[in-house]
Amino acid sequence: MEEIELYKLLGYIKVSPYRTKTLQSLGNDLKMPSEIANDINIKTSQVSAALSDLKKHNLVICINEEVRKGRLYKCTELGLELLEYID
Repeated sequence: MEEIELYKLLGYIKVSPYRTKTLQSLGNDLKMPSEIANDINIKTSQVSAALSDLKKHNLVICINEEVRKGRLYKCTELGLELLEYID
């Protein structure tokens, strides 16, 4: 990825504390939205919105999209790369 695109995405993440904390909470783990919410002490609905935003930018993926409850998310390679600039 080009450096300018990387910085655009980094700014997109950092402008929202919810996106930043959600991505940081995931890290190298596999988590459900409720686990992330408990970890960073925000509402599950806020985590779900942040995950949706991050997913649209290919920073996280849901590995079991077909289930209604118990969805698991993880960072993509791009998401992990951007985490290096945030931590």
